[in-house]
Amino acid sequence: MPPTTIITMLLFSKARSLLNPATRHLSRHFTAGTTPLSSRIVIAVGGNALQRRGERLTIENMLKAAADMAPTIAALAKEHEVVLTHGNGPQVGELALERSAATFDVLGAESMGQIGYVLAQALSSAGCPSTPLLCQVVVDGQHEAFKDPTKFVGPIYGAKEATALSQSLGWVMKPDGEYFRRVVPSPPPMEILQVDAIKTLLEHCPQTLPIACGGGGIPVQRVPSNPRTLIGVEAVIDKDACGAKLATELEADGFIILTDGGGIWQNYGKPDAREMKRASPEYLLGTKAGKNFPGSMGPKIQAAIDFVSNSKKKGVWAAIGDLKDAAKIFNNEEGTVVREDVEEGVVWREKKSSASSGPSKQSKEPHKSG
Repeated sequence: MPPTTIITMLLFSKARSLLNPATRHLSRHFTAGTTPLSSRIVIAVGGNALQRRGERLTIENMLKAAADMAPTIAALAKEHEVVLTHGNGPQVGELALERSAATFDVLGAESMGQIGYVLAQALSSAGCPSTPLLCQVVVDGQHEAFKDPTKFVGPIYGAKEATALSQSLGWVMKPDGEYFRRVVPSPPPMEILQVDAIKTLLEHCPQTLPIACGGGGIPVQRVPSNPRTLIGVEAVIDKDACGAKLATELEADGFIILTDGGGIWQNYGKPDAREMKRASPEYLLGTKAGKNFPGSMGPKIQAAIDFVSNSKKKGVWAAIGDLKDAAKIFNNEEGTVVREDVEEGVVWREKKSSASSGPSKQSKEPHKSG
């Protein structure tokens, strides 16, 4: 290729980057009550979002649930630069039941492809082109998480059924609310190997929404004698922890964790429950909020803290809220926003909001996610 052609291509690429929303977002910051255009947002949805309560986990039901969710994501993608990540707890749990001999790195890859396809179909129908990516995430194979499995995967079981599965398949089962679920090791993410590919997609295909790091990514570790060589690991990385890592690596302005139970609550499920409107990482860490919330809410709070605390950008924020309220989270009308500059560390929502709309089932049922 002639040198003049190469120079022309580089100049065109530079000019395009200056005009592209994928680069303009770097100077934008979120403030409560505003929705700046071209903000880079990582959105994490639970695998449970594709499984309605009481319905069987089938492709048909997943497609229906995805079709309901897609317009919300597509609407946000029209105003912001969105990267979508998702859980896979219910899906990978079902695959493990069908193929008990398969390792979790392989099952994770299978579920990532399955869910990515379902989401891409739904987003396309909503007018939002997307590209699912298989992402490998490096973990430390010697991490203490392998000694004490904590990550819930798969469906819930009664005590007798949980005992039977533990004895027959060697699964580690732990209580989640009044029920039991299988648990597997969940080491923290150290490196997202496809992060440069995601950045390239954002910079050169700004109209295409990346679907990345599904289920926390495929867990792998480097071979000490040859770091270029990767081997799969029998584990599941928490999707919110990986989402926070992804948001940090992409220099995102915001990180949203969508749940089926609203934002961060004090005394969740009790008569005196109240929801945080805004909270600082220092406040949450000082009250050890992540350890006082039932089910899987603790890791979500920790992921929000990690993103806000570890980001090199100024004015970043994280938010936790209900999937159906995703658009309102940007204005802090719903859910909880976590950011550094919160006066006195916390702002509570009106009692009317938290008492009347606050879910109360979490004290009896596990806070399902994935």
